[in-house]
Amino acid sequence: MSALDLFLDPLFRLPLITGMTIALVLPLIGALLLLRDEWLAALGLAHLAAASALLGLAVGLPAVLGAPLGALAGGAVKSLTAARGNLAYGFMILFGWSALFLIAANTSLGATLGHALVDGQLYFAGALELTAALALAGLAAAALPRLVPRLLRARFFPHDETANRLPAHRWHLSFDLLTALAMAIGTATVGLMGAFALVLAPAWIAFRIAPGWAWTLVICSLIGGGGYLLAYLAALALDQPFGPVLVAVLITLAATVEGGRGLIGRRRLVRPRQVR
Repeated sequence: MSALDLFLDPLFRLPLITGMTIALVLPLIGALLLLRDEWLAALGLAHLAAASALLGLAVGLPAVLGAPLGALAGGAVKSLTAARGNLAYGFMILFGWSALFLIAANTSLGATLGHALVDGQLYFAGALELTAALALAGLAAAALPRLVPRLLRARFFPHDETANRLPAHRWHLSFDLLTALAMAIGTATVGLMGAFALVLAPAWIAFRIAPGWAWTLVICSLIGGGGYLLAYLAALALDQPFGPVLVAVLITLAATVEGGRGLIGRRRLVRPRQVR
């Protein structure tokens, strides 16, 4: 059976749609995290999500239901303590990594399932995972149009909120919780590193080539969705685990864009010869 046959097989239809939904949402979150210099949030929250997902599995909860508990708790604590920057997320990574493998070592699940959460379980996605992904997409579609202008203003005019006595904590908390939920659902499906790559790589590429903010969001979604489809087909064709293939594809796209920009820059520096 060819990769195209597998691609069209009903068995892989739910994982395909689930992953594509996540691949369109996470890059948009990534653009805002990169704007706020908090891109490490994706990795910190993903570690907490993986740990709570494994703990949920130990007590009989599906990973997609257990993962949000730890991520939402981390996002809420970070927002309520008014922590800014990547330092708080660095400690989340350490705590989540420690908790993940301590839970794996002290439950009947073992380390194998812990590593499976890191690599991703996309091919096992079913109706529950699809429902969670669609709910996340709906929540993002409703929340981001309201949050984006406020987050942009907070970034470029940081004293505006204080001067006008705006309830800034509301939208910062809302975005932190949306990020936590997105990373939790992403981690439970495409894996810890796959979700982190979908947040970081498309946003980084868009920031390098987009002429404005609207185009940044468009390019983020295009890179996320296109990279996901390419990785999905490659993983099926080569019989490889999806998570590592996705990361490799996104890194390759980022390297290609950077190489293209460097080539264009060198050509602009070359001055034409003067004709005598």
